[in-house]
Amino acid sequence: MPLKKLLGSKATRSLTVVSVLNEAKRAFTRGKRTRGVLLLGVAVLAWKWTMLGLAAQGILKLLRGGRTSSASPS
Repeated sequence: MPLKKLLGSKATRSLTVVSVLNEAKRAFTRGKRTRGVLLLGVAVLAWKWTMLGLAAQGILKLLRGGRTSSASPS
């Protein structure tokens, strides 16, 4: 299964963990400590379960209303 191989690769796992850690840093910077702590936990688990990290990022995007994280609120 090519998809399973891709999601299980070390490069994909590393990229997912770094991305989730970046989201945690962004949450702490914006004063959202609870979200930041939860994302730190997700980052630890994302090394083993890549889909968990990808799902968390998708949920964050939905919570932001589809905005990208770099967009500033009006």
